[in-house]
Amino acid sequence: MNAFKNLLPQYINGVWRDGNSHTKMKNINPYTQQCFATYKAATKEDLNEAYEAAQNAQKQWEHVNPVTKRSILENAVSYVEEKKEKIIDIIIEELGGTRLKADFEIGLVINILKEAATFPFRMEGKILPSPIDHKENRVYRVPVGVVGVISPFNFPFFLSMKSVAPAIATGNGVVLKPHEDSAITGGTLIAKIFEEAGLPKGVLNVITTEISEIGDAFIEHPVPRSISFTGSTVVGKHIGAVAGKHLKEVHLELGGNSALIVLDDADLELAVSAAVFSRFTHQGQICMSANRLIVHEKIYDSFVDKYVEKVKGLTSGDPRDEETIIGPLINERQVKNTEKMIEKGLSEGAKAIVKGETKGNIIEPVVFTDVTPEMSLAQEEVFAPVISIMKAKDDEEIIAFANDTNYGLSGAIHTRNVERGAEIAKRLDTGMIHINDGTINDEPNVAFGGMKNSGVGRLNGTWSLDAFTTFKWISIQHVRREYPYS
Repeated sequence: MNAFKNLLPQYINGVWRDGNSHTKMKNINPYTQQCFATYKAATKEDLNEAYEAAQNAQKQWEHVNPVTKRSILENAVSYVEEKKEKIIDIIIEELGGTRLKADFEIGLVINILKEAATFPFRMEGKILPSPIDHKENRVYRVPVGVVGVISPFNFPFFLSMKSVAPAIATGNGVVLKPHEDSAITGGTLIAKIFEEAGLPKGVLNVITTEISEIGDAFIEHPVPRSISFTGSTVVGKHIGAVAGKHLKEVHLELGGNSALIVLDDADLELAVSAAVFSRFTHQGQICMSANRLIVHEKIYDSFVDKYVEKVKGLTSGDPRDEETIIGPLINERQVKNTEKMIEKGLSEGAKAIVKGETKGNIIEPVVFTDVTPEMSLAQEEVFAPVISIMKAKDDEEIIAFANDTNYGLSGAIHTRNVERGAEIAKRLDTGMIHINDGTINDEPNVAFGGMKNSGVGRLNGTWSLDAFTTFKWISIQHVRREYPYS
């Protein structure tokens, strides 16, 4: 029995308990579609307790010695490494992630924890000169106070930890609300890790609930000064609007419609491998996934032939099987939405040269050609194992196609001339672009974030340090100052 399945859904002020709502939440295995846990949702009162606990604990946590803070984060790394197999097991059961995906996600978590462990010793300030005689200006880097974190269902272990660990490391209190479909891997698992690591009670609190229970209270509550959200663009825009009314800082990592570009001088074998990985990892349920493959017409036919051959070799089925590449989508709703998108693509004139079957929550790979920029397949994010291939005549048309979207998160360019690739990359309206690689990249010390409808702000490394801290100016007048009047 996996002990993480038995954790109660609320972790408030160091106490594990159930929520106070009559609303029952179910944790469903996406592959078997069987319920393996039920629990009561948190109420607004539970949420208030969590924020108050975080606020009270933060006042002491901010002043804890940086050596102690670092040790706690290092303990968290050790716990994740020690419990790796149990964590893999719960990622497979709760998310339908394959073992490959689970292993990848745990690696990302360990890396971000190790990066965050350096933050307590990077809370540096400055002494700045003054135009006023005998004045000393001190600028201190300080925590923002309390951070509210909302995480999604696709990579919840990592995407929760990506904000939680840096926020804790910089001296903040945190309240985390995972997606209702990933209550364990996005929430209670993280609480357990930090509890075992020795984090003081109240610094991190987890509430599991439905929006129908709390509405906008998570954002509107007066305690949090910063909200970090990862999820859909529609929800992100709403959160940004609500937070703005209450003068809260927001960090929004939203949807994507990334293009993987294959130029006429590309290494085709490498480009095909990168394109398959960039679309079908975790069933395409990654914001950085390549939604569109934009291929130069000179090598288009060769690329498509090789790509289709590789896609047809992907195995679909039980995510516990180590040979499985394509597991289930997170729930039936996502399956139905994907089927509607596939039908819409066909009705708009796209051609499905590969069209797998739907088996429960598993959608086998679908590959579309004859896709043009105005089609819904090219304009909307597809969170499933469905890919669109577009043909372009030259570099200028490739750039135009790639930029013809409201999103701008990630992207990739394949070419043997890396400077040609770099010049094209500079002209793409996207926050991240990778040459001769896939679109799925996230490194703990490099700025991560998007443009346009893909988000606001940057995380990782120095950017996370900036995101969860602010600056306080303290000036000291060492010699009596004369004022123009008294």
